[in-house]
Amino acid sequence: MAIGKTKELTEGKTLPLLLHFSIPLLLGGILQQLYQLTDSTIVSRFLGVDALAAVGASTSIIFLILGFCNGCGGGMAIPVAQAFGARDYRSVRRNVFNALYVTAILSLVIAGTSALLCGRILHWIRVPADILPNAQRYLLIILLGIPATFFYNLIASIIRSLGDSQSPFWFLLFSTFLNIALDLLLIIVLRWGVAGAAIATVFSQGLSAVLCYVFMVSRYAILRESKEDRRFDGRTALRLLGIGAPMGFQFSITAIGSIMVQSANNALGTMYVAAFAAGMRIKMFFMCPLESLGMAMTTFAGQNLGAGRMDRVMSGVKSALLMIVIYCVASFALLYPTAPWMARLFADASETGIIDAAALYIRISVIGYFMLGTLCLFRYTIQGLGYTHFAMWSGVMEMVARTLVAVLLVSRLGFTAIAANDTIAWVAANLFLVPAYFYVFRRVQAK
Repeated sequence: MAIGKTKELTEGKTLPLLLHFSIPLLLGGILQQLYQLTDSTIVSRFLGVDALAAVGASTSIIFLILGFCNGCGGGMAIPVAQAFGARDYRSVRRNVFNALYVTAILSLVIAGTSALLCGRILHWIRVPADILPNAQRYLLIILLGIPATFFYNLIASIIRSLGDSQSPFWFLLFSTFLNIALDLLLIIVLRWGVAGAAIATVFSQGLSAVLCYVFMVSRYAILRESKEDRRFDGRTALRLLGIGAPMGFQFSITAIGSIMVQSANNALGTMYVAAFAAGMRIKMFFMCPLESLGMAMTTFAGQNLGAGRMDRVMSGVKSALLMIVIYCVASFALLYPTAPWMARLFADASETGIIDAAALYIRISVIGYFMLGTLCLFRYTIQGLGYTHFAMWSGVMEMVARTLVAVLLVSRLGFTAIAANDTIAWVAANLFLVPAYFYVFRRVQAK
């Protein structure tokens, strides 16, 4: 598939098609996590473990807020994929430009509100006093940069919905290298501390969002609009919000449970905050293929729904499930024995407490990867079929499970409960998602 070219996913063998479409998404996810790993390593090595803990202390808050933005952007791209699959290009244009209007309003409101509450939020989740100033400095800059992140993810999602998964990868590659270069400049040369890491992230995403938009409107012929296509349409905007908001809330609801867990972990002390941050970086890096395959299924399901090819949706689910099984077996074989070595990427060999705790987190997480894989598969497929509120309820299941871990298990099992919270939450979500998928499939098929 050539860069900048749309592609219909409604014809051809599903397994090679999904694999080909997923590879750029996977490479993009790996790039993002490589940046996170590099960023954490730079912060840890040049600013110290306390600085790493300060950055990691607000991870769940960032996931709560940016997760809503990213989920909402991904949701608003679903009608674009469905209209593209149906070859209704006027609806494609109307959905794209109204999504941009909705994003502009939402991102400014969210950025302003969350920035005003930044300090209070960190106190609510019991960030240790010795890392609080740096944690607040880092979080505030990230929150003020919400519009950049929101627009970047929306535009990348729209491009993918048109069947082009390669172009967003190249913009992400540019953003990642720019981010790392700015990290080195702002942290090592200019000595701006954790604020430098946050500024690097916001600036690189903002520039990538601008470049992505210019590329999108100039490259894709089907988006060459008339004045009427650019006009704000209240009905379209409400429909986009009705699909995007539940996806955003799904991420945010899940993050509420994560905040409960992180708050409980913060109370265990700075050592466990650092171990949690290190272990989570490794976990998220190896989650990339599962998340990427899920994202591919959103576009695949959306386009085939628009084309009336529900038989291909089921075929795609079976092909994706096979890839999940193979990947989870390989991940376990690699991660379980090497977990302590992975943890040493973020801490000196003398920091044995951090290394042991992070290794425990990595090992318990990888045991649950199959549950995560099926969660991504069914959640994103359901979203592609337009039932984003079902995906939101799976987020509620995750939130409840994580909250119960934080309230009932951390006091008894300590960091072991923190390490197990992901797997427990993934199992809880699947208890809802698996039957929900078959219900949605039968309902859509009957229409």
